[in-house]
Amino acid sequence: MIFTQTRDLLMWLLPHCDDFPKNQRFVVTRRLQDAALDFQECLFDANARNGSARLACLQAADAQLNKTRLYLRFAFEWHWLSSGQYEHVSRMVTEIGKLLGGWLKQTKGRA
Repeated sequence: MIFTQTRDLLMWLLPHCDDFPKNQRFVVTRRLQDAALDFQECLFDANARNGSARLACLQAADAQLNKTRLYLRFAFEWHWLSSGQYEHVSRMVTEIGKLLGGWLKQTKGRA
């Protein structure tokens, strides 16, 4: 489920980044895209591991999701995303965060 929701987030987010100001493409836009893509990679890495190695990957994923939230907030505050777009993507990120939190909790109980 988290993998599907993360894919949906990326499918929504990456095309929207094309609308951000060109002068920010290699700064904030790049960091936002990298954080979101790194988040997905951390999930894949966690899925391939067990125990403390999985926990470390999930914690890294949590850090990447927090970075994604930060850059999305910047995009909204700088008016690169409308309030409706920001509300939509925030709901997506919140749901993914809940799923990640559940996976972290489950993994901590086993590690």
